[in-house]
Parts: sequence; structure tokens; C-alpha cells
Amino acid sequence: MQWRIRPALPVGKLVGAVAVLALAVAFAGDDPVRWVIAGAVAVVLAIWAARDLIAPVRLAADTDGVTVLTGFLGRRRLTWSEIERVRVDRRSHRGLRSEILELDAGEALYLFTANDLGGAPPEDVAATLADLRVTR
Repeated sequence: MQWRIRPALPVGKLVGAVAVLALAVAFAGDDPVRWVIAGAVAVVLAIWAARDLIAPVRLAADTDGVTVLTGFLGRRRLTWSEIERVRVDRRSHRGLRSEILELDAGEALYLFTANDLGGAPPEDVAATLADLRVTR
């Protein structure tokens, strides 16, 4: 099983980078500080989108364990024995509800939102992971 980010996310980030540059063209004029800020924001958004395009799979699982994305483009393979707990953290704040899938691997905690999981509810992914863990 693999869970990858939604394709719309990197597209949205690239559109945001272009929009920032368009706003700079429209409003920065001769101010070099505004150009530097706009350029920096556009570059960060483009790099963030590139990461999503290069490494879209955030979580992969099979009967032997899981593979998670670490850092910018790194991957880490975890066997089921290394994973202490899989749970869904639910929080409500100011009327907004968030759910995050947590994989506790002792010294490391891996967090996945529904966006990281391709829109799949974290509860469903946790149930799938539990099924894979049992079948090993």
C-alpha cells in the first residue's frame, strides 16, 4: 500500500510562486527589498513543490513494515517491531478539526495529515496499517 500527496498540492504551490512573482511585477516597482522578498518566497514555494513532485509517496506499507519520507527527500524503512504505536491524534481549535496519523518509532515520531495521505482519512490508514501489522 502507498499513500501519496494529492496532485493538486504541488500545482497549487507552483501557482502560488507564479502569483507572488506577478504581484512583485505589479507592485514592487524599483524597490529592491520587495523584489528580494518576492523572489525568496517564490523560490521556497517552487522548492517545496519540487519536493512534492520528486517524492510524492509519503507513506508505504507492507506486511514487513513501513517506509516513510524523512527530511527533504530521504526515506526510512521501519519494521513493525520498530513501531511502538500507530494512532490518530484528533484536535479541535476554534471550530476547526484536525486529524493526524502518528507513527511512534521510539526515538522518532512521524506525522501524516490527510493531505500527506492523498486525501485518505487518517483513521482509515491507521486501520489498514493495523491489518497489515497483524497479517505478518
